[in-house]
Amino acid sequence: MKVFKELSALKGFSNTVITIGSFDGVHTGHQKILERVKQLAKEVEGESVLITFHPHPRLVIEGEHSNLQLLSTIDEKIELVKKYGIDNLVIVPFTLEFSKQSPENYILNFLVHHFHPSRIVIGYDHHFGNQRKGDINLLKSYEEQCGFLVEEIPKQEIDHIAVSSSKVRKALSEGEIITATELLNHYFSITGEVIKGLSLGKELGFPTANLKIHDRYKLTPAVGIYAVYIHHNGHRYDGMLYLGNRPTIENATNYVIEVNIFDFDKNIYGENLKVDFVRRIRDDEKFPGLESLKAQLIQDKANALAVLGERKKLEEKEIQKKSLPKVAVVILNFNGRDYLNEFLPFVLSSSYPNLDIYVADNNSKDGSSQLVENSFQEVKLIQLKENHGFAKGYNEALKKIHADYFVLLNSDVEPTMNWIEPIIELMQRDATIGACQPKIKSHKNREYFEYAGACGGWMDKWGYPFCRGRIFEQVEEDKGQYDTSEEVFWASGAAMFVRAELFKQLGGFDGFFFAHMEEIDFCWRLKRAGYKVMVKPKSVVYHVGGGTLSNTNPFKTFLNFRNSLIVLYKNERKGKLYWLIPLRLVLDGLAGIRFLFQLKFSHINAIRKAHWDFFSSLAEHKNKRREENEAIEKVSIGTFQKTGVYSKSIVWQYFIKKRKSFKNL
Repeated sequence: MKVFKELSALKGFSNTVITIGSFDGVHTGHQKILERVKQLAKEVEGESVLITFHPHPRLVIEGEHSNLQLLSTIDEKIELVKKYGIDNLVIVPFTLEFSKQSPENYILNFLVHHFHPSRIVIGYDHHFGNQRKGDINLLKSYEEQCGFLVEEIPKQEIDHIAVSSSKVRKALSEGEIITATELLNHYFSITGEVIKGLSLGKELGFPTANLKIHDRYKLTPAVGIYAVYIHHNGHRYDGMLYLGNRPTIENATNYVIEVNIFDFDKNIYGENLKVDFVRRIRDDEKFPGLESLKAQLIQDKANALAVLGERKKLEEKEIQKKSLPKVAVVILNFNGRDYLNEFLPFVLSSSYPNLDIYVADNNSKDGSSQLVENSFQEVKLIQLKENHGFAKGYNEALKKIHADYFVLLNSDVEPTMNWIEPIIELMQRDATIGACQPKIKSHKNREYFEYAGACGGWMDKWGYPFCRGRIFEQVEEDKGQYDTSEEVFWASGAAMFVRAELFKQLGGFDGFFFAHMEEIDFCWRLKRAGYKVMVKPKSVVYHVGGGTLSNTNPFKTFLNFRNSLIVLYKNERKGKLYWLIPLRLVLDGLAGIRFLFQLKFSHINAIRKAHWDFFSSLAEHKNKRREENEAIEKVSIGTFQKTGVYSKSIVWQYFIKKRKSFKNL
């Protein structure tokens, strides 16, 4: 990370993604902003820039009357920002003159002139300029003129507490170290110089290092005894720290910071120590005498060691978690409140450590979002402003998520506890696997496969999809006959694991599809790029099926027939399309005759509409085919993976030869 402390020292920035603010403490809300800045910088192939101010603007504007206490000194802030992978940190010297510029001049003469941003990311309720009159609306009004886009990150909440630096300060001032750590997502720290004290601690058997903090505005927590970590010369030591006026010591009225470093006997006068606050053990107390104080210090040390021991176990789990790839389970929801209420607890019980769970809501009207916010606080909610459908809805939601793997999960799916690990282990071992699905069984008839994906999708030579365990309407009982991990042609969108970066590089789902067969289209592109699509039956989920659109709904018939033609047109060789599309129209006509005998007249009309819609939008599909071909060329690792393509007609095998199960093909 490059650090600039003067505007005159700035290099010639261009195509930057910037964010602006004091970032005191670099808490979880700040971290969310930085994460988004990094993500956007990668997308636009630009640089990430954090712009902050020193001294803190309030200290300049309020002057000597300011009672502000800072969570981080400027040096601490630099170290914290460095942890979060920002390319450039610009520390702007803040003056009264700078504060008096109009919001318009701030935008044009400061932000645009110095940084030439293509994106500006700001936190919730961000204000700027003279008397803080500038806001997001003013910034957005300059988008077209200045060539940037503005994005606001909503306030972050932990246990329904909006995260802010003031909330962290309040927690610390009350000694609520655990709350402060959760809000910060890191330990609160102080750094001080070791100075001479009364050496009373040494007499009591607890030698202490007295610390002097040089920044007068640096916050210190409430008085009391704390379990702490102490950093010295690259090593971390256990210890306990005292803050207070030492009421037991006669005539000792001055406020002190004393730290007892366990198993440490070095002379460190004049050196700096960094102290991480882990937990408050007790309040400050006045004891009858030094022997009583010594007895209490013995107990304090035992308590501190117990606290730090438990903390180390949590840290080890966190290290293990971070060593695993980040997995984001994303549930796209539209008016599926009851399904969320029923199945989210199963998703939350997943045993995979490095996991984030999201609900992307397609502007539901049934209280789905409120349910997630009120009853499932561990789940992250992405609120979309309209119903984009399954395909485009996922595209819009996944733009906002950073992970190594996406798991696209239907809201009506009940996963087993260890459903994630087998697939991630498989995909980690083989980088040529682009997507994978678990074994999908029926939620209602749990011994049977479920229609949408069963045990891996195949495709016949004429473009008709079927599955290991399901051909057309015939669903097999699961007797372990397909329990081998195998390469297939497509993975079900009901529970699809996919490499996140690859999903984005290939353009995600085709939004035109709205719903149904978009996963087949995407997997075909994966295989054309040389990637494999797999099924891992050791991973098991149970799917209700038809939860969003029933098989008896004519709109589903319309989508299936139309989207099937689009899939073929975009992915098959041009030469084959000249005879395949007409043949499919004939076969679709035969399906219409079958509907006629079943007296399903609305489904016949749905097929007619599907054909009309396909041909009327052919120009759009032609452009999409060209764009997707270009994307495939960029990520290609080999030739088309034909595994999963059945060399015969599944229609002939099923309806004429009466072969109803996959194993008999």
